[in-house]
Order: sequence, then C-alpha cells, then structure tokens
Amino acid sequence: MTGVPASAAGGTGRRPAPGAKLGPAAVDQASLWNIANILTMIRLVLVPGFVFLLLAEGGYDPAWRAWAWAAFAVAMITDIFDGHLARTYNLVTDFGKIADPIADKAIMGSALICLSWLGDLPWWVTGVILGRELGITLLRFWVIRYGVIPASRGGKLKTLVQGTAVGMYVLALTGALATMRFWVMALAVVLTVVTGLDYIRQAVVLRRKGLAAERAAK
Repeated sequence: MTGVPASAAGGTGRRPAPGAKLGPAAVDQASLWNIANILTMIRLVLVPGFVFLLLAEGGYDPAWRAWAWAAFAVAMITDIFDGHLARTYNLVTDFGKIADPIADKAIMGSALICLSWLGDLPWWVTGVILGRELGITLLRFWVIRYGVIPASRGGKLKTLVQGTAVGMYVLALTGALATMRFWVMALAVVLTVVTGLDYIRQAVVLRRKGLAAERAAK
C-alpha cells in the first residue's frame, strides 16, 4: 500500500499502472509509507538487533551467530527488493535516496567492525572496505554538479560478494567452509579496490567533461 490518495493519483480512484509516472503530489504523499521505504526502515531497525545478536554471549556462541546471520540475510534481501520496487513502481523518494545508502552502510559497517573487534576479521580489511565506501560517497558529492556516477556491474558484483563474504564470517564456520570464506573475502577486497579505482576514473572523466562544457558555454 503506497498511501497515495485517489486525488493525488489523478482523481480517478484507480491505482497507477506499474512504471507509470506519478505527479509531484502523489510522490509527496507516498514519500514515507510505501513498501520500498518500509523495507529500508526495517533494514535500519535490524542494525542494532544484528549487533546485539552477533555480540551476545561474548560473540562466540554458534547459536547466537546463526541468529545474527539470519538478521544480516534479511537485511541483504530487503536491500535487493526495496530499490527494485522503488524503481518499478515509481516510489523513488527523497527519504529513500537518503535512508537507503545509510541503511546499507550501517548494516555492512556494523558487521565489519564487530567481526574485527571479535578478532575474526583483520582490521585492515574493515578499513579498506569502509574507507572505499566513504571515499566513493565523498567522490559522488564532489562531481554531483556535473552529473551522477551510475552504479556499474562491477559495483553490484562487489556488493554481492561482500555480502556473501561477511555473511560467511558471521556464521561460526569451521573446516573447509572457514577456508572458503577467506577466499571469498579476498575476492571481495579485490573487487572493492578495483571498482573503487574505476569510480575514481569515472569521476575524473565526468569532471573534465563538465569543466569543458562550462568553458565552452562562456
């Protein structure tokens, strides 16, 4: 339920078709209580619960770690669906634009920091991943006047591998699976660095084109 009244959707009382463009009034009315934003808010609420579950009983109880993994998995799943629903049903809102990346970084950042604090993950890995995320966010603001850097396939793959690797570290794995998670995390770190460098390249090119266009317009 999007919370868009009939008057805001054109006064006909009918639900807008999927992919139909909503007017400003309809977007304002749907800015909070739509399914995409609700999923984002669920992800935000899950963060403190996830941290509690991961650190319960000193952070080494397999049962508590399994519950923490479940919370993390739900957060990752909602991350996939809220963006898809927002784009498909024209539910992209200012709240979603701000809250969605905050929720993403909150759940991933809390997981990495807790795992490093417990000694399961080297601090440098956490530093590389979080440093990249913060750097790219600042980079986007640096070039926003010239355009938006789109999410690349490499960036999406990086997010998938990061989530898989962190999820494997949250679980109390042993033996071959514990060895496997090391290599999955290694791949995540490589993708984090490579895609970060690619974003820097795109930002530099975008800024150069923007400056050139400004000089040509004068």
